[in-house]
Amino acid sequence: MDVSLSSWLVILLAALAANLPFFTERVFGVLPWRSAAKPFWLRLVEMFVLYLLLGLVASLLEARLGNRFPQHWEFYAVTGCLFIVLAYPGFVHRYLRRRQG
Repeated sequence: MDVSLSSWLVILLAALAANLPFFTERVFGVLPWRSAAKPFWLRLVEMFVLYLLLGLVASLLEARLGNRFPQHWEFYAVTGCLFIVLAYPGFVHRYLRRRQG
């Protein structure tokens, strides 16, 4: 796998992982939640855990392609904000879209 393909793979996985908490009522898309609707705080926790898992996948891909570069707090601040921006379509679908009926 080359650098370009792995970069696009990480971006696609980030878009899917960021929106997963908003499109399903199951925790991480697998575990059923005990009440009808998942609370917002749980969706945020899911997003944080998925961000960490995605970072692990990206780090493994980077190490497989060559040298793994050291990252500082600025990198995590920017990628965290990007992950939140990628979650916007799911947030709009869940909370801002007007329901019919």
